[in-house]
Parts: sequence; C-alpha cells; structure tokens
Amino acid sequence: MPKKKKDSVLQPPYKFDTVWEELIDDENFVRVFLSDVLENYIVQQRWYGGKASKLKYIELQEYFRIQQREEVYYGLLLEVNFEEAFYQHYFLPIAFVSDETFAEKDRILPLTINGQEGFIIDALNLEAFRKLVFERIMTAVPNDTTKVRYHKSVNFDGTAYISSRFMGLEQSNTSIIINDKYVIKFFRRIYSDKNPDYEMSRFLSEKKGFRNTPSYQGSINVIDSDEVNITIALMQELVPNQGDAWDYMLKELKKVFANLEYKRIHIDALPETKIFSKLGINDVPPEIIDWAGLNIFLKLQVLAKRTAEMHIALGSEFSDTAFTPTHFNGDYEVWLKNRLLYQFQNRLNIVENNIHRLEGLSLELAKEFLERKNEIRKRFVNFDWTKLKGERIRIHGDYHLGQILIQDDDFYLLDFEGEPESTIRDRKVKQPPLKDVAGIFRSFHYAIYATIFDDAGAYPQSQKQLFKAGELLYRYFIGVFMGSYVGLIQKNNLNIGYIQERIFILEYCMLEKAVYELGYEMNSRPLWAVIPLEGIMSIINEKT
Repeated sequence: MPKKKKDSVLQPPYKFDTVWEELIDDENFVRVFLSDVLENYIVQQRWYGGKASKLKYIELQEYFRIQQREEVYYGLLLEVNFEEAFYQHYFLPIAFVSDETFAEKDRILPLTINGQEGFIIDALNLEAFRKLVFERIMTAVPNDTTKVRYHKSVNFDGTAYISSRFMGLEQSNTSIIINDKYVIKFFRRIYSDKNPDYEMSRFLSEKKGFRNTPSYQGSINVIDSDEVNITIALMQELVPNQGDAWDYMLKELKKVFANLEYKRIHIDALPETKIFSKLGINDVPPEIIDWAGLNIFLKLQVLAKRTAEMHIALGSEFSDTAFTPTHFNGDYEVWLKNRLLYQFQNRLNIVENNIHRLEGLSLELAKEFLERKNEIRKRFVNFDWTKLKGERIRIHGDYHLGQILIQDDDFYLLDFEGEPESTIRDRKVKQPPLKDVAGIFRSFHYAIYATIFDDAGAYPQSQKQLFKAGELLYRYFIGVFMGSYVGLIQKNNLNIGYIQERIFILEYCMLEKAVYELGYEMNSRPLWAVIPLEGIMSIINEKT
C-alpha cells in the first residue's frame, strides 16, 4: 500500500489506540510507517542496495510474527520501488521499546501505543529478539509446516543462550555471533526463492560432510502468500580464524616485493613459465622459491586442495536434481552469451561515460579497451558448447580471496550467495567448476597489482619492472594451484575437460570476471580500474 505525503492523515506525534500485538493491522500505522519515515531510515542503512537509484515508494509486501509465547516481534517483507521502474525486496524485523535510553541511533519511528510512549526499532538491536530467534531454532521441530519455518541441523549441539553481539561491519547482511560459537546471518536483501548460501551450506555440511566450510546449524525460512520459500536467516558455526585470505595474501606479497631489493633479485634473470602449466613444488625453480619463499606456494597447494574438494562434493550428487552434474548444451550457451554481452555493453557505456575520471596507465588501458571492443566481444561470442566435454555443477559463484578464512595452515570457504549483480535464478545455474578457479586467479592478480599500486613508493624498481615481476609470480601461483587442483579433480573423476578445453574455459571466465570487476571499479574507485583493465588486456594479448 504505497503512500504519498499528501495522502497522510496523521502527523507527529503519532498515536495509535491499539496494542502492539495488533499494531500491524492498523491501516493508519502502516500508512505512516511506509511513508518518508521508513524511506529515510532505509536509505541510510549499509545493507540498502538501492543507493544509486531513486526511491519511488515502499510497499509492505507481507508481514509475519516472530514470537515465543507472549513475546512478539514482526518480520516485514518490504518491496522498494524505484523511479527507474524496478524493485528490490528487503527483510526488516521490528520491535517496540519504551526505554528512552535505548537504541538512540537506530530508532525508526517515535510513537504512542495504547497510551505508552516508545519507539519502533530494528529488532536486531534488541538482545531479547536475538535470544528468541536462537531459541526458536534450537527448539525447532522436524518438518515444520507453519508460515515461519525454523530448522535445526542434525549437526546442532547447542546449549542454552548465553550472549550475543554484532559480528561487525557488513555491506548486505547483518550477522550476529551467539555464545561465541555460532553466527546467525540475517539476509537483508531477499529473493523469491531459497537463498543459495542456505542451500549450499546445508548441502555441503549435512549431505556431503564437507568440513572446510562453516558447518550448517540451522535456518529460518518464510512461506509467502504465493507459497514461495524465502530464506531470511542462516545459522552456521563460528570458525576461529586469523582473518581472510585476501589480507593474508597482501601481507605476504609485501614481503615478496620487498625481497626484490633485500635479496638483490635480478628480475630480468628470473626464469619464466607458461601460463596455466600444472606445477608441483619441485617444478618451481629455486630462484623463484628463493625470491617468494616456500610457504606461500605450500599455502596455495592447500587452497587448491580445498577448492577441489568443494567441487568434488558439489559434483558427486545424483539424486537431488538441484545439484546433479550436467553437460553443456545450447540453452546454456544462449543464456551465457546473452548475459555476458549485456554486461559487456554495460561496461563499455560506463567506461565511455567516465573516461574523464581516468589518467595515466588507466586512461591508456581504457582507450585500448574501447578500441578493441569488437575483439573482446568476439571472445565472448566464441563459445561453442558442442566442443566442450566437461561437466557443469553448482559452484560457489563469487569465489575470491575475501570469501576464504585462514585457520592456522588451513582454509575455510564461505559466503555462497553468488555474484551480487546476478538474479537469484542466474546464481543457481550450473557452471563449469573452473569458473570458481578463474575467480581465485583474478583474485591473485588483484592482490599482486594492488600491492604494486598501493606501495609504489616502497620499492626502488620501476613500475614496469614491478609489473614484470608480478606477472611472473602470478604465473607460478596459477601453475602451483593448477598442479594440485587438477590432479585431485581427475583422481575423483569430475570431468573438467582436456587441457585445451580447460585453458579455453579459464580464459573465458577470467575475461568475464575482469569485465565484471571493471564496472565496480569505475563506479566506486576509478584509480583501481587499472587492475581489471590490465587483466582484460593481458587475457586478450595472451598467446597460449
């Protein structure tokens, strides 16, 4: 029920002669709540994804009670409509508090209910709500058929609620740490389907026993009026860790580049390797080991093994059709080309419209990108499914170093939601597992170039020399990863194609990923656009 300002019949201070348990049925309250009050609140939230568009109005698509005995909260499914003629859906749990000292920064609406003054707030700010949600999951019954479905994993071994706290700053979701043992992730942006993070986490944990992802512990799903199952929360184990693999890689790379001077490495004398070669540790020349250190290559082997084990688990299902492997076909080719050509045109438009924001190497590469657009487009069109013999499976879909936690000498893979720009349906399309590998390779490339650009003044070598060293290191990273990954995949009979097919898919997916990255960088931090542009041109210029 959209509402314009001129239709308002109530003005502050807002008073309603009803009880909290019936407030959501009061049309006047809903009209006030969905007006500028909620609009102003939502656009200021970190999890709101519509900041680049103009909000038109908000509709309350649906609501439901989240309760335990007499303790009642409301879960709201909001449809945010934009002037540009599209919409997004969000989940917002609300609570009523009367304590004036509480949640001063997080109040949505001051009001009086049945003579009691107070505030509507986001319920996640209330410990009582967090406790209730945990207890509802902990006491969930099997095969729940109610509207709000709480699920407890067979792996759950929880005890009574002790404490909870916010996990930290997040962009699109809100995570709560419970008892320093579990994490409940509340999905803010929601879709008319089960969230892939929930599906993948539950499948890998419960069905396949994959140990290197946070164990699935429980969830909350809502069945809407169209009988669609919508995931609003996912509970997993809290994995003790030393940070993510992105931060680890940046720290290691600073040492590696500092070693160029410290160890008096002659970059031009370093031995080269062909890209995508499969390398064991013994295949890496002593000069490279001396420069970069053995430990980083050993870590890459472990990461490759965990990545392969994830794909083996995802590719070993033969009863659940959502996860059974399949082959390439014409429908997939049409879907892929339409999606990528649309995305590529979007990036061309962004670069053309923002080229004035670039300078130096970024500007030079952007001009080359525009000049060679037909050549790049042709690479996307050059996808012939009849020549590909490998399998497609459900994959991570947004696999990069930031999605991986380090625990001692091991890695934990997380966040299976998929690419933020993709539709929920596209995120569930079965893809070649090498698309995830391409994502991690792009992440290696990013980390190397981010180190060169961020710390340019820290190294005496010229940028050109640092680029040469970086490209060399990048090839050895890829080679060592491929050596471990491909060997384990083939040993477990997951078909990723023969050598030329693997190289074609890797280059294709790396080009796709670099083009995808270009949009983010051009919009958010143009100085970094040089990294995906460098990636695009290196793939186009590569002779394999």
